[in-house]
Amino acid sequence: QVQLVESGGGLVQPGGSLRLSCVASGGTFSRYVMGWFRQAPGKEREFVVGIKWSTTDYTDSVKGRFTISRDNAKNMVYLQMNSLKPEDTAVYYCAASSSALIWRGLSEYEYWGQGTQVTVSS
Repeated sequence: QVQLVESGGGLVQPGGSLRLSCVASGGTFSRYVMGWFRQAPGKEREFVVGIKWSTTDYTDSVKGRFTISRDNAKNMVYLQMNSLKPEDTAVYYCAASSSALIWRGLSEYEYWGQGTQVTVSS
């Protein structure tokens, strides 16, 4: 079993930045594909970005603004979010998958954190 805990959410003005963190415990962290998903009010949860070793996959709407990274020694994955827009407002979830590839589907991820709220508003 893998436990995931996110942190770093908050309220930020448009154009601002936030860094989300996710700490994992209970598994061999380096083996997992790690993903960030988000769910806006009234919308379905959607894939944002995934990372497997140094390979990454970003959804188009965040390319050039968000950066995912991981520190396997610390069992941590990060999401640096720059140039934030109001449409980035959502609950952001960290997820782990034992798949060999980065998949965008929710069902590919076995473990989920509780989520952290990101609100972009002036």
